[in-house]
Amino acid sequence: FRAGDITELKILEIPGPGDSRQCGDSQQMDTGIPGVGCQVGPSQNGTGKILKKPMSSSAPQNIPRRMDTKSQDIVISPQQQCSKSYMDRHMETLSQSKGFRRRHNSWSSSSRHPNQVTPKKSGLKNGQMKSKDDECFGDDIDEIPDTDFDFEGNLALFDKAAVFEEIETYERRSGTRSRGTPSEKPARYRHDENILESEPIVYRRIVVPQNPHKEFCTDSGLVVPSVSYELHKKLLSVAEKHGLTLERRLEMTGVCASQMALSLLGGPNRLNPKNVHQRPTVALLCGPHVKGAQGISCGRHLSNHDVHVILFLPNFVKMLESITNELNLFSKTQGQQVSSVKDLPATPVDLVINCLDCHENAFLRDQPWYKAVVDWANQNRAPVLSIDPPISEMELGIDAKWSLALGLPLPLGERAGRVYLCDIGIPQKVFQEVGINYHSPFGCKFVIPLHST
Repeated sequence: FRAGDITELKILEIPGPGDSRQCGDSQQMDTGIPGVGCQVGPSQNGTGKILKKPMSSSAPQNIPRRMDTKSQDIVISPQQQCSKSYMDRHMETLSQSKGFRRRHNSWSSSSRHPNQVTPKKSGLKNGQMKSKDDECFGDDIDEIPDTDFDFEGNLALFDKAAVFEEIETYERRSGTRSRGTPSEKPARYRHDENILESEPIVYRRIVVPQNPHKEFCTDSGLVVPSVSYELHKKLLSVAEKHGLTLERRLEMTGVCASQMALSLLGGPNRLNPKNVHQRPTVALLCGPHVKGAQGISCGRHLSNHDVHVILFLPNFVKMLESITNELNLFSKTQGQQVSSVKDLPATPVDLVINCLDCHENAFLRDQPWYKAVVDWANQNRAPVLSIDPPISEMELGIDAKWSLALGLPLPLGERAGRVYLCDIGIPQKVFQEVGINYHSPFGCKFVIPLHST
């Protein structure tokens, strides 16, 4: 602050143990350095003031500042501060800790008068201002190292390969990823980790009386054996005797097949109100048998889900009752029924559902309409989904990309594509009645994929 801002300045005597020395208005105390002391000079308004300045330098000195009450053991009295030279006080200031200087600066800044404004620069030289800044904020320059830090040398001391190998070994052993030291085991369990002791997992839950020709497995690892056509036919017959009639089986097959077809068509990404201009087109090829009735049921459900369905069914004088009933329901939808190959679309469709082949009626393969439909499907270049295809490779005129089996799979060949299994609602005791030890592999789904073992 400027000299004009001081109206009166008094130095109060703070008695200390064994201290009888005073600093008067006209006294000059001896210091360790010659020429440095405490002088009295008149102010502009005639009031006496005390300026602490070195005799051999024109740099102004700081007036003794108040200290925090918690650090009174560090703060010296004004008499002692007057008697000490600038260099002594400068070295004591540098020896103080940074935390003390930070607390002192915050205290002195907060204890200012609220009406006090920031003083103007007094025009001191840069060197003088720098010395005051060093006294307040500077550290001991002797502690600064002369040499640069050797990053490469210290990095070479760190064996990175050994540390990462220890981390990978721990993760492989525990199956978890720890954020702490690799050798430490995490104290907490995962939300999906079972901490209770459980019985060993049994993956072969379905046992058939005959030696299966082929075995499949689900995504969870459960083994699903294949059954012969005769055992599969017997299973459906026993289920029908207990109340699972043909109509109920057709409905269940149609629902499962339509769900799989909707998923293959794109699911919610394709079937939503914003894509009304891109309705998927499905060509449904059915024969005059029960397999064809299952396809017609699937086409009805697809048409109810805003899919453009083109049903091909050849004209016969006499139809099965199940086919007639399904055709009556299909006629109430927006689906299109054709009986000639010429009425099928010439451009590729989104999906072809094949229900032409059957185990009993093998003579249908020699019919002209059958050969014409097979040629159309092979030339359309659309993916094919077969519902309940036969076993023999010779009976498959159309190569399928996916095949859907009912209840238990048949030993299908490579031309059947990827095999899926659907649940048609056969009870567990019905399986036991035909000699099959059965446990459902479906879990929470009605259609599951099967993988060849």
